[in-house]
Amino acid sequence: MNECAPEGLYISYSRNYKQIKARRAACVDLNTKKNTNMQVEIDQNSGFCFGVVYAIEMAEDHLKAHGELYCLGDIVHNDKEVERLERMGLKIIDYEAFRQLRDATVLIRAHGEPPETYRIALENNIQLIDASCPVVLKLQNRVRSAYDEDRQIVILGKHGHAEVNGLIGQTQHEAIVVTSEEDVEKLDLSGPVSLFSQTTKSTQLLYRVKEQMEKKTDDLKFNDTICRQVSNREPELRKFSARHDVIIFVSGKKSSNGKALYGTCKAVNPQSYFISGPEELQPEWVRRAESVGICGATSTPMWLMEQVAQKVQQVQAEAVKN
Repeated sequence: MNECAPEGLYISYSRNYKQIKARRAACVDLNTKKNTNMQVEIDQNSGFCFGVVYAIEMAEDHLKAHGELYCLGDIVHNDKEVERLERMGLKIIDYEAFRQLRDATVLIRAHGEPPETYRIALENNIQLIDASCPVVLKLQNRVRSAYDEDRQIVILGKHGHAEVNGLIGQTQHEAIVVTSEEDVEKLDLSGPVSLFSQTTKSTQLLYRVKEQMEKKTDDLKFNDTICRQVSNREPELRKFSARHDVIIFVSGKKSSNGKALYGTCKAVNPQSYFISGPEELQPEWVRRAESVGICGATSTPMWLMEQVAQKVQQVQAEAVKN
């Protein structure tokens, strides 16, 4: 049996987070074997962060016991992983459906939720399985405390992102969301201001936004709230991207973290390509490469990167035959 097959991976992911790196290392060893002249390496630091592991563990445990579970929004920004869990009985619902739901069990994903969600659950007799990431919960508390001090809250993040919506909810929807330094130019920062960030944004972008805001106000409290599991991946990805001819970055298209980390790869290695699954791999990208690196976002399952590695090896094998 292939120890890196999807089922084996998910037993490891779901039962013991400490075993993940050991399993990843085994998978990397399996996939760095040379196929003729090509080396294929999976980045052992890529894949699910602990917050996503925790949410999927809770979902799997409930589904195995009860066969059905609602989830408010995609449990992770990766369509293929969502489809896998849907086959187990997970039902993704939006906020309108959540408001109409009664007497059910709903999972809150790692992104966290605003206070209104908990109020609706109480009114509708909904049991919540709260898989909010501890890093996000801490950020929510910090935003709420700053708001209670009558400070203007500015959040670097993606408009409409679940985590950002949860943060705005801590401020009676009064927080301002910016996406770039250009957005800061349009702000009227006349009073005390606190700057926070969505946990998966680029560290470099956050500090550029901070510099712009310091030009507009003398009363800025800066909070570096980017998750270190995310930010620590950036320098490692730069090294990983530099040592390969081609980089295949695997991520769901909805993932903000995926877009940011892919940008890191592309900046170092122009021969970097973004795909959601092995079916999107173009043979001409890797056919002539001697070294291919495969990496992904904090929302990318290891089994999916394994499938991409196998596809790359198939392309190389077919090229040799021809």
